Amino acid sequence: MSTYSASRTAYILTIHKNPVQVNKFVKQVVSEGNADVFIHIDRKNYKELHSKLIPHANVIILKESIDVKWGDITLVDATNLLIKEVLKTGRNYNFVCLRSGQDLLVRSGFKEFLLNNPQKIFMNAYFVDKKDAHAAFANVSWPQSTRRLYINPFHPNRLFRRAIQSLYGLGINLFPNPHMLPQDFCIYNGSNWFCIPLEVAKYIIKFIEENNWYYKSFENSLCPDEFFYQTLIMNSHYKSDVVDNNLMYIKFGETLKSRNNPITLKMEHIETIRDSNKFFARKFDEKEDLKVIEYFEKSVKM
Repeated sequence: MSTYSASRTAYILTIHKNPVQVNKFVKQVVSEGNADVFIHIDRKNYKELHSKLIPHANVIILKESIDVKWGDITLVDATNLLIKEVLKTGRNYNFVCLRSGQDLLVRSGFKEFLLNNPQKIFMNAYFVDKKDAHAAFANVSWPQSTRRLYINPFHPNRLFRRAIQSLYGLGINLFPNPHMLPQDFCIYNGSNWFCIPLEVAKYIIKFIEENNWYYKSFENSLCPDEFFYQTLIMNSHYKSDVVDNNLMYIKFGETLKSRNNPITLKMEHIETIRDSNKFFARKFDEKEDLKVIEYFEKSVKM
């Protein structure tokens, strides 16, 4: 039997810090020899992180590196690079799973779970009415200053962004997207993390290479990583294979300042994480709570 059997998974990771922590996650998923890990390092930290990542036969670090910025198309670009690198190997993976360097495996049995769910697409995908204010993310050509992460909820650019979205909901599009999706394309939104069959990964790359208009539709959108793959898949014949579950536990903040961002998980969240019945969780940070990372590192296997 080939080393790369149908039970092998390709993990594609986007990372920007904490290489020691990344190595712990990598060791988790390659522990039983049934996975390869493809890593994209943010260009801003490439030199610093590259030499600190674990040298392993099952770890492939992309040589090409993108300067990933919150809110714009660069995270989609990095993800597409990773998918292409997976396809370039010619290996017969069963799934391609998008994860980050701040994730961890928090429940055992993931390999068996995938084997029992062939051809399923695990991702969040929620229908968005094109007239709804939320559709502004895709249908507005957002000024570059608005496609940035602003922690202060009262930052002028964040308030400007909110005003653009509110006006769109009232039928006023200040900056219409000149490459808006065709009318017969419905918009779908969801968390950007996914686990998809190799066949679907091939479909994604083939579609965007043959239909340049699709990429252009999201090039100046806001947070396109939360629309790009969801919209593409849900407008394809793969729609019926989508399971509304990205297999990831994420806890968001509760204040105005933090509600749009996942909190850093700590030891106090272990029980909640386990009760969620998810296989993965994010986000973790070794500089804020190393013990919780070590806990899952030791207690969870593929």
